[in-house]
Amino acid sequence: MPIFFTNTILKLPFYAKFALVAIGAYALICTMYIGQHIILPILYATIIAILLNPLVNFLLRLKLNKTLAIGIAVIVAILIIFFLLYFISMQVSLFSETYPKLKGKFNATSEHFIHWVSIRFNIETSKIDAWITNTENEAINNIGSAISQTLSTISSVLTIVVLLPVYLFMILFYRDLLLEFIKRIFNISYHSTVFEVLTNSKKIIQSYLVGLLLEAAIIATLNSIGLLCLGVDYAIILGITGALLNIIPYIGGVIATALPMLIAFVTKDSSSSAIFVLILYLSIQFIDNHFIIPRIVASKVKINALISIIVVLFGGALWGIPGMFLSIPLTAIIKVICDHIEPMKPWGFLLGNIVPTASKLKFDFIKKKQPNK
Repeated sequence: MPIFFTNTILKLPFYAKFALVAIGAYALICTMYIGQHIILPILYATIIAILLNPLVNFLLRLKLNKTLAIGIAVIVAILIIFFLLYFISMQVSLFSETYPKLKGKFNATSEHFIHWVSIRFNIETSKIDAWITNTENEAINNIGSAISQTLSTISSVLTIVVLLPVYLFMILFYRDLLLEFIKRIFNISYHSTVFEVLTNSKKIIQSYLVGLLLEAAIIATLNSIGLLCLGVDYAIILGITGALLNIIPYIGGVIATALPMLIAFVTKDSSSSAIFVLILYLSIQFIDNHFIIPRIVASKVKINALISIIVVLFGGALWGIPGMFLSIPLTAIIKVICDHIEPMKPWGFLLGNIVPTASKLKFDFIKKKQPNK
């Protein structure tokens, strides 16, 4: 006996909907974790392709062949990345040449600190040394897992580096095909909404990444000049490292400040140098938060601080450091999609930075209590 399907909407109870959503979310997270070596290069290539799209369009307007225009854009991106990596590696080599000196100063500082703790808290030096030895032995026992994690991270980075140019070229080459596919999977009545979502997502990614690069360049310059004025060793590499860490919202800024403070404390005779470094970085953070970010970055991606911290930690737990850098742009795209789909607009509101006032909430509550006339 044939079964006929109608257009009636099946209404499920809340617990059934919650179970379906939970199962779907679990399956999605597992797929993203297991397939990260495939998904990460594609996501990075897609974002960089969106960033390079204006350059490709410019070359096409010059009547260049499509393959040639895309090839030039990809080569330019690769050269910029390799130049940055070469510059950073040169600074790291300078750091490694003076590592024995740095290690000796660090050991001397540690001995002074142990002596101060022994006198201050009336603890025998031998007990402190025994505790340090036990801690070092425990750290040595964990070296194996740390090395395996490091090798895994290096292998994933190498995979991304090798596959990224290939994915990048293919995405730019088949851009029209992919857009046509997205167009065809939706009903014609939704084409205007889909076009608006794609356009807004592209603008957000382009403006956000450009603003992020400008901010990183400005912060790296300010960090390096400030550390050079304070006479801190390895000023340039610390300034660049601080700017790169600052890209990771909220968490990176803390690490970026602690690292030069430690170097200044170890390499300088006076402990006040670390305080000066702290004041310097706090001043730069104030300038960044109140002048640079509002004019360059924050206006592009309007995600509130709570969601930013959560997605950065989630991205780090799921995909490591590459996931932390991807978390904010992906969340911004999700917000754009939610803002254009009626049932998902509350989720888009949750991701945004518009906070309703208490008086408005109280007014809505009172309004509901009024009897109908």
